[in-house]
Amino acid sequence: MVNLFLKRCAYFFAAVVFLGGWHHSAQAIASFTEVQQRYQSSDAVLTDRNGVALHQLRMNPNARKLAWVTLADVSPALRRALIASEDKRFYQHGGVDWNAVAAAAWGNVWNEKTRGASTITMQLAGLLEADLRRQASTRSFRQKISQALVAQWLEQSWRKDQILEAYLNLVAFKGELVGVHTLSRVMFDKHPGGLDHLESAIAVALIRGPNASVSKVAERACATLKEQGLAQFCANLPGKVTLYFVRLTASSDVARTITGPQLAPHFSRKLFAANKESLVIRSTLDAGTQEFARDALVRHLSALVQRNVEDGAVLVIDNQSGDVLAWVGSSGHLSDASQVDGVLALRQAGSTLKPFLYELAIEKKWLTAASLLDDSAVNLPTASGLYIPQNYDKHFKGLVSVRTALGSSLNIPAVRTLVMVTPERFFRRLQQLGFTLRESGDYYGYSLALGSADVSLLALTNAYRTLANQGRFAALRSSDKDPLKPLQSRVMDPAAAFIVSDILADSAARAVTFGLDSSLSTRVWSAVKTGTSKDMRDNWCVGYSERYTVGVWVGNASGAPMWDVSGVTGAAPVWQEIMHYLHQRKVAQRDILSVVGRPKNTTAESKPATPPAGVIRRDIVYEGHIEAARTEYFLPGTEQNEIRIARSGQIRPRISYPTTGMLVAIDPDMPPDRQRLRFLAQGVKNAYWRLDGKPPGKTDSAARDAGGIDWMPWPGKHRLQLLDSGGKVLDEILFEVRGAFVRPEAPRRRPQP
Repeated sequence: MVNLFLKRCAYFFAAVVFLGGWHHSAQAIASFTEVQQRYQSSDAVLTDRNGVALHQLRMNPNARKLAWVTLADVSPALRRALIASEDKRFYQHGGVDWNAVAAAAWGNVWNEKTRGASTITMQLAGLLEADLRRQASTRSFRQKISQALVAQWLEQSWRKDQILEAYLNLVAFKGELVGVHTLSRVMFDKHPGGLDHLESAIAVALIRGPNASVSKVAERACATLKEQGLAQFCANLPGKVTLYFVRLTASSDVARTITGPQLAPHFSRKLFAANKESLVIRSTLDAGTQEFARDALVRHLSALVQRNVEDGAVLVIDNQSGDVLAWVGSSGHLSDASQVDGVLALRQAGSTLKPFLYELAIEKKWLTAASLLDDSAVNLPTASGLYIPQNYDKHFKGLVSVRTALGSSLNIPAVRTLVMVTPERFFRRLQQLGFTLRESGDYYGYSLALGSADVSLLALTNAYRTLANQGRFAALRSSDKDPLKPLQSRVMDPAAAFIVSDILADSAARAVTFGLDSSLSTRVWSAVKTGTSKDMRDNWCVGYSERYTVGVWVGNASGAPMWDVSGVTGAAPVWQEIMHYLHQRKVAQRDILSVVGRPKNTTAESKPATPPAGVIRRDIVYEGHIEAARTEYFLPGTEQNEIRIARSGQIRPRISYPTTGMLVAIDPDMPPDRQRLRFLAQGVKNAYWRLDGKPPGKTDSAARDAGGIDWMPWPGKHRLQLLDSGGKVLDEILFEVRGAFVRPEAPRRRPQP
């Protein structure tokens, strides 16, 4: 047996001499600084505009590694326990503990179980070099020799404290946990600098056997404590290890092993998905605003749980810079779909699109804020049948001004305005505002006035910010990686945008529907609009002050309807509370500079915008006192002092039937002379019809009958135009006739004899 031992030792030393020439290749091993620099945490960290940590996001699904910690930040108790357990002569040897090697070899001779001969430096070599990592239960003889050589090189190139620091950051403990920082946070819920003697002993016991049982870990931990003369800590050790293992098991889920702040989960995922190489991103968010917006949303939704509401989202934007200050994607624990980002999810817009419709009509000078619209029953023919819009309260208000119609969110006046503007023209404006609707204006038809299109809170809030900036549209900023000054484009007429903002800020204009005191009223100047989609599935409140735009959505991610929740009772209270917070908070000294380096506006005031050049202010009265006398704003050329009732209506000349895109089917069972399609127009008495460039009737006089003419349908695609007496096209549509008339069968000729 002794001869066998000496023979094995001879082999070992011969291998060391033989591989000595390999020493020069060890120079390729990274330096301590390089190892530290290429170390990557498994978690990405999102900070706010001032560097405050907002959210920690798990990026590596295979291993859990937190930030690198220096040796000075590691508990002295852990350092002592590690050396006592793994490498008693760490500060004496040069990488290989030859005494331990001899003891291990002697134990092999006599088949005795002894502690392994690997030093901390040798173990670090295995962590640094992939070729030296254990592939099976033990390393090969060649791996062990190489490991010893690398360890010796490390001892010559690195300091002892650097070796110990790198080891503690790279060693695996249990399961997916890598590094003492991760183990301390997840298992002991504290920083590595706070580990006590007992916790340190348990930690180093896990290095020996990451998958060891509770009893084995307790046994090894107790042995380490005794090595340090701390046997008194061994009392009830198995029970304490069990408690720590239970905590570790409870934290095994990826989502719950995050130990850092969790203030912006949806926003973090969005940013890190777009910046995959970044582990730290400085965002434009403001930590205080983010936390307040989240808490306000959860607080108000908690009060609505009996009305079948569980989800919501909030977006806060700085008007001037476009910086996103708060992004709350869900209600968190209240939601069954908390991973769904409500800021990006598409939902029906409801009445929130009305301001953009009226702005377009005012911009084109087809309406003014003082114009009267008829809030009465209306049936509109469409390609799929009659469209019969209703007001929210099922009542009609008669003649109302545009100011009242928009402020009180009346549906029928909005539909009448869209008839004037046309769905396709309104659709194009919405696209310019960044909505990227999936279908065309004709697809949505007149229901587009009432928000039948699906939009995101992100696009909707930024469109309102465009109103706040008097028609200047620009992309939003999410982090310091975005341009400091996003490109702006002029989408709206400044004067028209100003007039719409003035209407949305007018509490008197809202009084018809919302009263004078509601959640839409704020202590500072603000313009706001609510919206509720069909069957109360989505509830919106979006508005802006001089500096901020705030958007809130409330509903259910599942699409389930809410129970008796309107804009004023659902989203508006959240919007109001956040708006008050933004204008009342005390700005801390660290908040004075924004992420773009501009001084922040520390005032709590919000003043209405100054009317842009060209806006005309007039005192007006209404014929018949339909509405109270007031001061109103007009675009040049549209100003009036007295608003009279237009007996002929307010709808511009247009083709009312057929509608654009309509499909007309010929009935083969009816005689052709009994099938007719009637052309109808509104807003004009004397005009001309043209079908495919020609009069549709037999005489030109028939073509003048704008009140309605009958035309025998003929298969094909057709263009129908309405012209004034001077030949100017007032309106035109495209429609199609399908089918064919059956030609009468010719009499058969008798065969000639």
